[in-house]
Amino acid sequence: MNLPDQPAQAPHPLAESPAPPAGGWAAHTAAPQSWMVRVADARYQWYDLVAGFMDKPDIRDPIGRYLRRTQFELEAVAEKRHLFFAVTRPRVRFDVTGAVQWGFFSLKLTLPLLIGAEQDQDHLTIELSVPFAATLKKPAVTLTENFLTLNWGGFVEALSIHDVLQHYAHQLKIPSKVVYVGQTRDPEALLSKGRLPALQRLRAKSGLDYDMLLLVQRMEVVVSCADGDPAELPHNAHPLAADALLAERMDVIEAAMIRYFEGGDARQRQAGEREARALRLTEVQQNNHLTQFTIDYQLDAANYSCLSSELVSSARRHLLSCYIADGKAHVAPMPIAPPPKGAKS
Repeated sequence: MNLPDQPAQAPHPLAESPAPPAGGWAAHTAAPQSWMVRVADARYQWYDLVAGFMDKPDIRDPIGRYLRRTQFELEAVAEKRHLFFAVTRPRVRFDVTGAVQWGFFSLKLTLPLLIGAEQDQDHLTIELSVPFAATLKKPAVTLTENFLTLNWGGFVEALSIHDVLQHYAHQLKIPSKVVYVGQTRDPEALLSKGRLPALQRLRAKSGLDYDMLLLVQRMEVVVSCADGDPAELPHNAHPLAADALLAERMDVIEAAMIRYFEGGDARQRQAGEREARALRLTEVQQNNHLTQFTIDYQLDAANYSCLSSELVSSARRHLLSCYIADGKAHVAPMPIAPPPKGAKS
């Protein structure tokens, strides 16, 4: 929920779309609703890379192209109603003074690391795969503090330290901590410019010993209702009405995740924001006749799938029973049955 509310940048209706609904409001059913909420897809972005520069990166350089692509992706989600978490992790960097080593007769690559505020020396061994466009059997390797660049001849690949830690197998135990919950929809695209005030304050508070990542997530809502899902009503086929209905659902989900990860008295939330959210939640709950909703939160983000916060223990899956009352999201963790023997955890 982006507070204070700002006018939505609605897409242009198609020629064959129905006439715009009065006021752009969504239509609702009369029967009570319950929701099942899951993560449809998710992607991490390294926020510090966006917040750390103001000029456009040089796209002639592999790292410059990586940075510009990150900007483009965050600019694109400013037009979407997605959830995002600000996630902090202890600082890890490539050790540019250390030695890069290859395994014998393999593409196993050992990379030197500096971990934490004390810059403790460690290493990481990954096994590369030859990309389709490669003209070399083994790439030329270049390290900066933040990036590993692999030149395969016909193809140059730039990977941030977090790309490597997320997607390649390793034994390092580094926690991911949620410090802020928000929505990406923002006509001013402050998130992609590193200018969102709440994140600026949190970034300054966390200091240089921690990195801040953005976890951008598209959420899926399955509605149980005797009258069917309101999204299937003809009125809500119009883009304005569909967007209004999605906004209602995302505001409820955001409020529940704030309550779960940040707590009921989230310190970084100002009084005006809390009051506006309470009014909004009451309105949405009444419009949708929402009795309860369940959030089955589980990431498929490789090594970065486990999340924690100051209030929540680290886990790959968080199963939450939720309801709206008195303008607040009430959230209770539910027990999770252990996986069957032989199944992947």
